[in-house]
Amino acid sequence: MVPPVAFVTGASRGIGKAIAVALAEAGYDVAISARTVHEGETFEHSPTQGRSELRPLPGSLEITAAAVKRTGRRALLVPADLNDRASLKSAIATVLAKWSRVDVLVNCGAYVGPGEMDLVVDTPLELLDAQLEANVMAPVTLIKSALPQMLERGDGTIINISADAAYRDPERRAGDGGWSLGFGMTKGAVHRIAGVLATELGDQGIRAFTVQPGLIATDRAVMDLTDQGVDVTLGAPPEVVGKVVAWLCTSTEAPRYNGRNVEAQEACAELGLLPGWDLVRA
Repeated sequence: MVPPVAFVTGASRGIGKAIAVALAEAGYDVAISARTVHEGETFEHSPTQGRSELRPLPGSLEITAAAVKRTGRRALLVPADLNDRASLKSAIATVLAKWSRVDVLVNCGAYVGPGEMDLVVDTPLELLDAQLEANVMAPVTLIKSALPQMLERGDGTIINISADAAYRDPERRAGDGGWSLGFGMTKGAVHRIAGVLATELGDQGIRAFTVQPGLIATDRAVMDLTDQGVDVTLGAPPEVVGKVVAWLCTSTEAPRYNGRNVEAQEACAELGLLPGWDLVRA
């Protein structure tokens, strides 16, 4: 029997890595995409124009691939840049050429860099364009690239990782515990994709979900957001999101959420998906 294939963006670390490993544990071969292929590579990841941050972040596609392979599943590295549509189309084409299918597409990768935590008056339109491209048009590009073969089989799952900034306003300004216009408006756009796909394609075997992680204690969040007023220590582990995504891809109960938003931390706690972890409720 041919194993199902998942394609996960933002898979070099954090939530994306946890999703890739959880899907591998659920029986999927996993194609993993991000910019960082080797440990120690550097990219600008300061969320504000006020400073530069080039310290290497922990993690890489090679490290994630090794974790996937330890589960007994195959891993395929398909590096790509969310701000380069051609690289995204090429990544999907590579997976289809080598593995013939993409059963699950998880859009987890997101814009990283200045503008994420800058005020409206301080953010050039060019940085807003970059966030729109990476956070909105990149997922749409991947969806449109993967959908034809899903529709041909009459089966496929698309999951977009969003944020609660999509549907609520910040209590504080960006840089003081809140978030920027670019982050909020692009996550709001991503939040609308699943419902449209479910309405248009649900009767053709396509399932689409939005997953809202909540605050997650990733390595990048610790490095980049602590001095932006965000108490990252309150976050849940990335594995919470990974387990929920795997559940959506494998449970017979998941289709009833088609087109809807799933709050990852609440779902993980209610379903008992991560033994030893429970949601801390205020």
